[in-house]
Amino acid sequence: MIHQISVVLQSIILVYLSIQVFYLLFFALAGRLGRKTNFPVAQKLRKIRIFIPGYKEDAVIIATAKDAITQDYPKELFEVVIIADSFSEATLNTLKTLPIKIVEVSFEKSTKGKALQKAIEATAAVPVDIVVILDADNHMSKGFLHAVNNAYEKGYQVIQGHRTAKNLQTPFALLDACTEEINNNIFRRGHVAVGLPSALIGSGMAFDWNLFTGYLKDIGDTSGEDKELEFRIVREKRDVAFLDGQFVLDEKVAKTDVFSQQRSRWLAMQVEFLEKYFVEGWIQLLKGNIAFFNKVFQTYLFPRVMLVAAMVLWLALMFVLSSEYLNYSLLLFAALAFSLLISIPSRWYNKQLLMAFLQIPGAIISMLKAMLKIGKARKQFIHTPHGDTEH
Repeated sequence: MIHQISVVLQSIILVYLSIQVFYLLFFALAGRLGRKTNFPVAQKLRKIRIFIPGYKEDAVIIATAKDAITQDYPKELFEVVIIADSFSEATLNTLKTLPIKIVEVSFEKSTKGKALQKAIEATAAVPVDIVVILDADNHMSKGFLHAVNNAYEKGYQVIQGHRTAKNLQTPFALLDACTEEINNNIFRRGHVAVGLPSALIGSGMAFDWNLFTGYLKDIGDTSGEDKELEFRIVREKRDVAFLDGQFVLDEKVAKTDVFSQQRSRWLAMQVEFLEKYFVEGWIQLLKGNIAFFNKVFQTYLFPRVMLVAAMVLWLALMFVLSSEYLNYSLLLFAALAFSLLISIPSRWYNKQLLMAFLQIPGAIISMLKAMLKIGKARKQFIHTPHGDTEH
């Protein structure tokens, strides 16, 4: 009887792990084998507004603002708006010397969604065609606004840029950068390759202005405004373009404690949207909305680092039990490793990448700590500091 129960439990766990691994494998292969979308040069240049919200981002916001205003797009057709939450007077004074607009905000509970709503109210009198959302540490590559405009002319009202690492000087930052590129290949490039919308990522995003202002209404106190936007977008079966190779440089986490803070917020968002949309996901699937169900399904998945940890523990258990599932489990682990490795840019395969892989145990410990802080993260805003890229 005990043996039968053990076999049933093993089977259930193995099915759960298999679903996750083969989901990642399918989209990883699609991302690698799919054809890259290149948008033709637009015949018309649209007006663009760049929103850069920041909470206590004095260390990076000035460099970001200076970088943003140098974009190679006609100066009269784009403007930069810094949404300043809890900045120092010195930072504000420096920002005021630049050709940008500053919207100062203050909230009892700060969220990016509420900051963006205030910025919309402050700028609504001067309409534009497109709004671009950056994080306070983001730098756009040359031609990024032109790339956004090209995709917009092809009919895309929601566009995600290719966010990639700005800093790779520490092994942990490189590991975090690998995670970003894995997600780019699977959830953006791979999804677009099979006809699904690209996933949004919180920054480097662009929207039709009117569409964005409508979607952002009643966004609430969630710290996952980008995920809430995604659910609203896919509910209406709108497509999302991915600007593959059109980069937005993003500062990666260089310390395990900051990594844990950031991931606790991300895990809290995942739990929040799993609870909120679990039932609707199945309803939308019955209505034929595969993109919405797919987005809900992603809330069922382990974070990639935790899935690696779970598979290692599972293999150890299979060895101890001498289970009949051992060979299949080894194959499953190989499929997971293959999915992740082919999603990392080939130019990163060097000695530094090996050093980054050695940081995986630390990342797993940080994720376990993050899981313990999910409750706290759901109740209060957890800020991820930028500007410290050293050990």
